[in-house]
Amino acid sequence: MRSRVLAGAAALAVVAATLSPAPAGARPGGDPLDAVNTFIGTQDEGNTFPGASAPFGMTQVSPMTTHYAGYLYTDTAIRGFGHFLLSGAGCWEQGGLVSTLPTTGDVGPGAAFDTSKPATFDYTNYAAPYTHDGEVGKPGYYKVHLTGYGGVDVETTAATRSGVERYTFDKSGPANVFVNVGQANAKEPVTGSSVRVVDDHTVVGTVDSQAFCGGKSYTTYFTTKYDQPFTSYGTWSPTGGTPGSKESAGGAGLRGAWLTFPKGGQITATTSISQVDAHGADVNLAASRVRPFDAVKADAQRAWRKELSSVDISGGTTDDRTVFYTSLYHSFLQPLTASDADGRYYGFDKKIHRAIGWTYYDFFSLWDTYRSQNQLLALLKPDRARDIAKSILAIHDQGGWLPRWAYASQETNTMTGDPVTPFLVDLWRFGALSGEEVQAYQALLQNSREIPPASSPFQGRSGNASYQADGFVQYQTDFPKKGQDTDPNHGASATLEYALGDCSLSVMAAALGKKQDAAALAEKGRTYSTLWDPSVTDRGFTGFFRPKVAGGAWFTPADGPYSPQSQDGFHEGTAWQYQWLVQQDVPGLEQKMGGAANVGKRLDDFFSYDNLVKDPAGTVRKDWVVGPYSYYNQFRYNPNNEPDLHSPWMYTLTGQPWKTSAVVRAAHTLFTNAPNGVTGNDDLGTMSAWYVFSALGLYPAVPGTGNFVLNAPRFEKSVLHLENGRSVTIKAGSADGAKLQYVQGLKVGSRPSDKSYVSVEQLRGGTTLDFSLTTDAAKATWATSPSSAPASPCAG
Repeated sequence: MRSRVLAGAAALAVVAATLSPAPAGARPGGDPLDAVNTFIGTQDEGNTFPGASAPFGMTQVSPMTTHYAGYLYTDTAIRGFGHFLLSGAGCWEQGGLVSTLPTTGDVGPGAAFDTSKPATFDYTNYAAPYTHDGEVGKPGYYKVHLTGYGGVDVETTAATRSGVERYTFDKSGPANVFVNVGQANAKEPVTGSSVRVVDDHTVVGTVDSQAFCGGKSYTTYFTTKYDQPFTSYGTWSPTGGTPGSKESAGGAGLRGAWLTFPKGGQITATTSISQVDAHGADVNLAASRVRPFDAVKADAQRAWRKELSSVDISGGTTDDRTVFYTSLYHSFLQPLTASDADGRYYGFDKKIHRAIGWTYYDFFSLWDTYRSQNQLLALLKPDRARDIAKSILAIHDQGGWLPRWAYASQETNTMTGDPVTPFLVDLWRFGALSGEEVQAYQALLQNSREIPPASSPFQGRSGNASYQADGFVQYQTDFPKKGQDTDPNHGASATLEYALGDCSLSVMAAALGKKQDAAALAEKGRTYSTLWDPSVTDRGFTGFFRPKVAGGAWFTPADGPYSPQSQDGFHEGTAWQYQWLVQQDVPGLEQKMGGAANVGKRLDDFFSYDNLVKDPAGTVRKDWVVGPYSYYNQFRYNPNNEPDLHSPWMYTLTGQPWKTSAVVRAAHTLFTNAPNGVTGNDDLGTMSAWYVFSALGLYPAVPGTGNFVLNAPRFEKSVLHLENGRSVTIKAGSADGAKLQYVQGLKVGSRPSDKSYVSVEQLRGGTTLDFSLTTDAAKATWATSPSSAPASPCAG
């Protein structure tokens, strides 16, 4: 969880700006590019970056300060501009590779940059102070003024496989560019690096760095071409700098090169990277071409305008529009392009492969993205979704197993459960696996029922032995693991995740005519019930999920008794949050909780509903958001993390849809046009995609079904322009995001509908959803009948 307090007067000024409504004439329409603010999420552990990237690009160019994700809005100095970053991830190792910084001053023994002192070339020492005045963060473009070194304007832009920087020096005379390959983002270990001066325009090199969440080392190759010749140069190593040296290579430690340009003025650098080899970096540079900065910027912004124009919104304040389009922008940054311009990519079998006629993607945060971002891409960007699905299957073909958290052609075994199953099943359900359904199904069935051998780097469902035999994953804190996480370390939540995945796979099995498999998998989708302990009480409620140890006994802590607010058995959450991860069998959950009325009371307590309707913004900050990374000892909704993202729609699935709309509107107050305007880590676009869907008024709450559960839209009108040429128009004429509003009625097409959901087929065919909203909850009787909610796919 996150503190909502901003540090720094500049950040407070940004927040103050969010309070002003837009002039009436400025509200509808306009260029979505202008609406994006890439500084949203750069404070309070949102972990986004403000710099430039192409949509789903391989290369990003962004400033690096003291933060492990790259940039912290309240920092006062920039260490360099890194190439390759993730957006919104939570672990420390997050790139920032090939750090470059423009400087002025002599380099040599006893000079301003004293080559006899190794610490001279530590970026914490040569970092440049900067100002937020005039700082610009837009899709495909970033600008900042460094106040050190006589003043330097730095601008960055990007193509898919290259990044471009333009340095404009205020001070006349010689200027330097420092190319630092031995240091990356804070807390990103560099285990080896090299840099080589090729000619008076070109530098090449490598960076060996550690993969995400304690993964193994991987190599990134780069080539940088300058538009102006440098007349002198040198390199540094852990022992100091050497003027005139063309090369430095070795293990961990300070390493890099300085390049001196005699006239200073304006210098443009184009950097391409590859994770295949040095030839790949050259190929990517040749494909991108060394072009004028403004030409690359224009192409990048043209590409972003096309991506962002897939949704048009009308209504709301200027800040509403900025939050929406920034969320859409963050959703379109990942996964990252991983195949070079010639189609080559480094596979999970440690061999080079070639993607012909398609793009290979990598960096899959599946535990996060299966819940919202995956479906957003599948709906709005089906061509990319097909390549994403193809990439996941390629990982299986080459590595033997499906991934969980794929990073730089390796499985990091980060997080738990079985996210790849609902992820891939939803891609199938949205049409992204056409022609490859059988191959995908067989891979998913293997993943569901088996365990990778000890020799495999993949961990898979490491809790499958007890799950398949007894219907639960045992809670075992000392279970061996191949990476950061393993399922038995969080046996209760892993059981719930397995069951949700198996249920989604049963839907696919039934559609493929695998009746026996479908029945068995649907039964597995109900195994969550093995962990329901009807004797546990908390806050006046009876019955909670509780971990079991090997053999089937209930887990009881040494200091007993078991508490559903504890961390025991659940990953980044408690039994309170995970009790709602049973959306595949709502009737079964209702029965265990004592009926729909009791479910409603639990949800009310979980969301602090009575307080929420009185003071939405205050309640979410006081009752929901407790502190950074405070996953445990909680009994309320945690909007900062993934396990309960779908839970607002549990109201709708249990017959109280008006309360879903209230909770969603309250949650929206956490998303603001400010550096701390993302709640929690954005997790490769997951939180942003949650906002996009909920603001539109539809959410994919039940994996595998292709159904979107509805809520009151935030905007008066939204139009989704689908790639098949059809459009989805969402109308809510009286929508006002500053109020709690409820759905009073709905027309789908021209017909009234009392259904609380629509299907992906309805949306892909083109349709209009016309909502009537009210501020009076007593009038919100829409979709409250037992037949209004979608059927649970694995109800007993």
